[in-house]
Amino acid sequence: MPTFAAIDIGSNSCRLKIAKVVSHQLRTLHEDREVTRLGASVFASGLVSPEAMAATLRALKRFQRAVQQHGVDQIRVVATSAMRDARNGAAFQAWVKAETGWNMETISGLEEGRLIHHGLMSEAGTGGKLLLIDLGGGSCEITLSEHKRIKDTISLPLGAVRLTEEFLQVDPASPEDLARMRRLIARELRRAHRKIQPGRVPMVIATSGTAAALAEACAAMLAKSGKTKSVRKSARDGGAGFAPTPLVRKVAAKLSRMSLPEREAVAGIGPRRAEIITAGAQVFAELLESYNLAGFRYSPLGLRDGMLAQMLAAQDQRAAVHRQFELERWESVVATAKRYGVDMRQAEPVRGHVVQLFKDLGSLHRLPEEYETHLAAAAVLRDTGKFVNHQGHHRHTQYIISSSEMYGYTQVQRTIVSAIARYLGKSRPQPNDRALRNIPLEEHRNVERAVVLLRLAVALNQDRASDVLKVAAKVYPKRVYLEVEPGRTGAELELWSLRKEADYFREVFDRELFATLA
Repeated sequence: MPTFAAIDIGSNSCRLKIAKVVSHQLRTLHEDREVTRLGASVFASGLVSPEAMAATLRALKRFQRAVQQHGVDQIRVVATSAMRDARNGAAFQAWVKAETGWNMETISGLEEGRLIHHGLMSEAGTGGKLLLIDLGGGSCEITLSEHKRIKDTISLPLGAVRLTEEFLQVDPASPEDLARMRRLIARELRRAHRKIQPGRVPMVIATSGTAAALAEACAAMLAKSGKTKSVRKSARDGGAGFAPTPLVRKVAAKLSRMSLPEREAVAGIGPRRAEIITAGAQVFAELLESYNLAGFRYSPLGLRDGMLAQMLAAQDQRAAVHRQFELERWESVVATAKRYGVDMRQAEPVRGHVVQLFKDLGSLHRLPEEYETHLAAAAVLRDTGKFVNHQGHHRHTQYIISSSEMYGYTQVQRTIVSAIARYLGKSRPQPNDRALRNIPLEEHRNVERAVVLLRLAVALNQDRASDVLKVAAKVYPKRVYLEVEPGRTGAELELWSLRKEADYFREVFDRELFATLA
């Protein structure tokens, strides 16, 4: 059974989680965490400091030893808010690659929210309607979920490290600084209300270290007041009870008046969290009150769990998360197509043909299995560029796909899909093309072969939404036959279009292509 590793390079800390697939489910083998404050210098100057880079690299090297010890088969490394903002992020990415061999991927705030949601949905009892809050070092993701499906999500620049660096340089915080910070929080929350209007929400789940610390501090305060018999099980072990909004506000107000040593002594907070807890507590109090929420329940699950679940879904078709993941990913592709005016009646036959050709010509193209999904997405999105301009629309298509938010696709995967859709006109893929620049060199040949398959599928569909042709492919050692069954209006135009692709087909696959009537 394969073993996966997920590394989350956050603005406040780096986290590692290693899990093994057992009976089509994930079983955690190892976890690690290191506070590196990668975002502190970014939010102050726009640059990651050499010291923060070095501290993060030390943590990653320790993680690498654990990855090697557990014989990990697949690893994914993602960076979040700090790297989204850092002007020297590319330099740090190159340093990580040089020191560890890992490709660090910077994900958007929306993708971060979607992965966190994916991770939390693996927890029992998370069905129905609920609001998810993940407050990290650089950003705060708010997601409305119904029946384990995302309804809306938004990423706000309200991370605890970011706000501390911008507003809370005096300890304890001055009333003026707190007021300025609360005005910013209120402004960002007004933006969130325009995007997410949950109404009555029976459950609110919060993740991240700030939520864990607040949940434990609230439990300790309740125990001290005598309203509960004892302090509940540690939030960091996933056993925290419900943290009511009035108590969260009370804890936030109390923390804002404390000095650093006093905050360090509060149950559940500790030395490093104490440095940023004032800002994080204020965000939680303001958010819960603005949405008129009763409180929150802490969950130890989060971004790393979503990454692991996505890796499981991609590799194990029998896993429970596979079908849900594929459905959500395809819905994201369709939503993007419709956003840019694609007529799905015209796009669907092309998708059907390219998937059929992928399967029928498998012995010829030998593409990885994931390219079936890439080709289907490229088939549906190939005309999105016409939304910008019909002239040169293939170039616009490439830009739109590579820049769009599509759930379940990494940046490299989106770039591959965009490159496949790019070369449907007169141009052909060249190694130095802009469309291929951010695609690993070993994938260039795969992209070229996928382009040929999509060109054939497009050739089979010349405005035939209501008269889709049937085709059968036969592969021989030196030639390939595509036998086309004529529709109500014949198939002459499609045969002519297929024969136009014969030269390029021969160039890529070293075989002759013959298009004939069945």
